[in-house]
Amino acid sequence: MVKHIILWQLKDEYSEDEKIGIRKGIKEGLESLVGKVPGLVDVHVQTEFLETSNADVLLDSTLESFEALKGYAVHPEHVAVADSKVRPFTKSRVCMDYEV
Repeated sequence: MVKHIILWQLKDEYSEDEKIGIRKGIKEGLESLVGKVPGLVDVHVQTEFLETSNADVLLDSTLESFEALKGYAVHPEHVAVADSKVRPFTKSRVCMDYEV
């Protein structure tokens, strides 16, 4: 199994109300990929956080293998969500992948 963890910061130009909607869209889009992307076992997107946080969204996903992770990265359903719900709104991305 492989864990794929990402932290994003949203662009500063958005109001807090806009950020709420953006986070909701990211959560719905990414969590909907389970069952559509081969090897994607579980996805949890955390959009609620304490004021001490310096990230706006956390993706915690589990895949069957490193090969599944590579397939996920280029899968059309994933790319569509990333291109429409994530990339246009984020200013930074930090990722860690590891085997469990």
